[in-house]
Amino acid sequence: MNTNHRKIVFIDIDGTLLTEDGIVPESAQLACRQARANGHLLYLCTGRSKAEIYDSIWEIGFDGLIGAAGGYVETGNEMLYHKKVTPENVRYLVDYFNANNVDFILESNNGLYGSRNLQPHLERRIYGDLLNDPAAQERKLQSPHPYIATLVYGEESMVVDDVNKVCFLESSLPFSQIEAELAERFTAIQCSIPIFGADSGELMIPGIHKASAIADLLVHLNIPVEDSMAIGDGLNDLEMLGFCRVGVAMGNAREQLKAIADDVTDSIEADGLYNCFLKYGLISA
Repeated sequence: MNTNHRKIVFIDIDGTLLTEDGIVPESAQLACRQARANGHLLYLCTGRSKAEIYDSIWEIGFDGLIGAAGGYVETGNEMLYHKKVTPENVRYLVDYFNANNVDFILESNNGLYGSRNLQPHLERRIYGDLLNDPAAQERKLQSPHPYIATLVYGEESMVVDDVNKVCFLESSLPFSQIEAELAERFTAIQCSIPIFGADSGELMIPGIHKASAIADLLVHLNIPVEDSMAIGDGLNDLEMLGFCRVGVAMGNAREQLKAIADDVTDSIEADGLYNCFLKYGLISA
């Protein structure tokens, strides 16, 4: 990868920029700020919807966002497009998950709407047994996860006209069954957020993924794909790592992603983002 001129870098959030505890490592913050100071363009490229991106992430400094795993694109203050799930399909999904006791999150740019029993389920996965384990209670008190505060709970509050995509937590229903039963309406990606469980997943509008959004953005910005780089860790990063000129998997990435990546950097806990930027000349030590 020639680094003598400006590059555009697409960065996944969960597991790449952000730890499971909701923290951006100091080294990753430094890498992003130095790369932008050196003239490179940095775009968040995430399965998260805009409402899920904390102020602490934006404050690092980014040139734009590909959100909802490709369903929403903005550059600077300009929205390029926003593709939404139809109200009919949202209602179908809410009814399906409620009938099967699957906890879920409807993601929109205006808010995140959790199913009625989501909060205790999610807190149990993040902190542990809050009813019986004092250590879990202490974790919640001392290190509240920022994701919890972004959610609105209860079906009565759910929107049906501004949904980008849907995430669901692991349940007694296998991922493979959910994927098969919803295949005519949604594309399913397994375990894009590991803390949600191995049989968790996200559901997207068919035909939408991060690479298609990157391609549209590059055309809009008149930047050749040869100047692009992507870094990620999950299965919803497969297309973007394959599409960009250089695709880098984190050391903590899923094995399927490492297999197709051009390179594998260190894990998020071992300064993987910083070391990647250093290796490819986006920053200097």
